[in-house]
Amino acid sequence: MMFRSALAGSAVAALLATSGQAQAQSQAPARSHAPGSAHTPGSAHAPGDAQSADEAQVRAVVTAYKDAIERMDVSQTPALFWTDSEIFENGGVEGSFAYYLEHHLGPEFADLAGFDFRNHEMKVEVDGDTAFVSETYTFHITFKYGARAPIERRGAATSVLRKRGDEWRFDVYHSSARPFRPAA
Repeated sequence: MMFRSALAGSAVAALLATSGQAQAQSQAPARSHAPGSAHTPGSAHAPGDAQSADEAQVRAVVTAYKDAIERMDVSQTPALFWTDSEIFENGGVEGSFAYYLEHHLGPEFADLAGFDFRNHEMKVEVDGDTAFVSETYTFHITFKYGARAPIERRGAATSVLRKRGDEWRFDVYHSSARPFRPAA
C-alpha cells in the first residue's frame, strides 16, 4: 500500500507538472476523434487505435462515478474501484473504496437533497495499463429539510486507474474542495 501511495504521489506530481502544457493545449480548438480525423494535440497516439479505446473506457469509468454521485445512488460504484483501491479526500486518508462508501459517502448522502456538478473538465493520459486523470469542477449541494444552507465549492480530483485484464477501474482517487474566493 505504501508503495502505491508513493506511486500515486509521483503520478499526481507528474500530472501537475504537465498541467501547464495541457492548459495551453486546452486553449486550442477542439478536434474530432472520429477515425480519419486530425490528431488531437497532446495525444500520444492516433485516433482509432487501442490508446483511443482505452482512453474512452477510462473516461466512461470516471463519468459513471460522477453521474452516480449526482444521482446520489452509489449502489453500483464499487464495481468502478479495485478492492485494494485507496481513497484520499481533503488531506485525509479514507482507506479503501468500500470503507469510504460505508463511512463517508453513504452517511453523507442520507442528509442530502441534491448534488450537482458544474463546469466539469477532465484530462486523461493513458500509459499502458495505467491512466492518470485530472478533473476540475464546481459542485452545488442542497440538504433535506432545509436545515442547512446550500453549499457551493470548487473541486479538483486526481486519480490513477489501472487496467487488469480488459477492465479499467480506479486504483487511487484523490479529491479536494474549497469555498469560492471573492474576486480580487
